[in-house]
Amino acid sequence: MKSFFILFLLIFVLASLAQLLLPWWVVLPLCLGLAAWRGGSARAAFGAGLLGVALSWWLPAAWLNLNGAGLLAGRVATLLPLGGNSWLLVLLSGLLAGLVGGLAALGGAWLRVSK
Repeated sequence: MKSFFILFLLIFVLASLAQLLLPWWVVLPLCLGLAAWRGGSARAAFGAGLLGVALSWWLPAAWLNLNGAGLLAGRVATLLPLGGNSWLLVLLSGLLAGLVGGLAALGGAWLRVSK
């Protein structure tokens, strides 16, 4: 449990900082490297990657949606089959980002085991 929490915090903080200046896919090598370095079990690495990256997307997206960018998110949500619900778009984007982070961390945990 301790290694899960440490890995989660590392992924959350570093992914949040890295995404301020770098493209969205920077979470892939970040999660892979951190899970290969600090990861415990494969399940814990996947969970830490999923939650860490999902929160690093959900928090800024929710803040932007509340503070004026909801109009743009609502328009994007009308293009998708979401019924114009911008909060559903925020939830879906965070879930997809979390899956990317979780799978990258799972790959890192498997790299650690294969050594």
